[in-house]
Amino acid sequence: MSSEIEELKQLVQKLSKEVTRLSDEAEIKKLHFKYGYYLDKCLYEEVVDLYADHPDTYVEFIGGRYRRKAGVKRLYVDRFASRFVAGRNGPVHGFLLDHAQMQDVITITPSGDRANGRFRALMSAGTHKSVQDTHPRGFVQWWEGGVYENEYIKEDGVWKVFRLKYFPFWHADFERGWGNKEIGEFVPFDTVTWPENESGPDEIVEQWEVVKDEDLRAPEFGKPVESSLPALSLGESKKLG
Repeated sequence: MSSEIEELKQLVQKLSKEVTRLSDEAEIKKLHFKYGYYLDKCLYEEVVDLYADHPDTYVEFIGGRYRRKAGVKRLYVDRFASRFVAGRNGPVHGFLLDHAQMQDVITITPSGDRANGRFRALMSAGTHKSVQDTHPRGFVQWWEGGVYENEYIKEDGVWKVFRLKYFPFWHADFERGWGNKEIGEFVPFDTVTWPENESGPDEIVEQWEVVKDEDLRAPEFGKPVESSLPALSLGESKKLG
């Protein structure tokens, strides 16, 4: 009987760990989906609140790294809010931003207080013709596909974004599609840091090539298969130069 009780205790302990892991994964998924929703609704202050108040917190976006909560706020509030909604915290009529978050792969560390997450994003964005004379972007529409490679941390028992890295792998306008997009038409990488650039990053990081395919590197059609490369993580992407 004592051995059976011990086996049951071990089973309960194992199941308890599994439930905790599944619960943590669900909370992280919810956290990332909140992030996408707040971006769509231009609730940039709420986006900032999703980040951990940690000295090593940062967000990476098109070649720039924004450090600590002050840097995070500089990107979302000082840059995005001013460019998309004239400094408002919330949506404005005629501006579309729609992030579909998908393909989530979440890994909890053995310590249980850190996690890694990889998500794909498919974005439809633009302005309506009725606001083209008043919106700072004028009349513009685009598709975008990108990948998030994030780190998460538990802060006072609550999962927060610790480090977020987003990289857009392809862009397309509505009229010409992806196949006619020129490399030079992509959003330029950051080159000037804060404070010289008031809404710029704290540092410039290694900049990776925005390619016409996506993040699975492959040879051009007709090239030997030996020239293909395996699937790469964001940090191993092809470097310029």
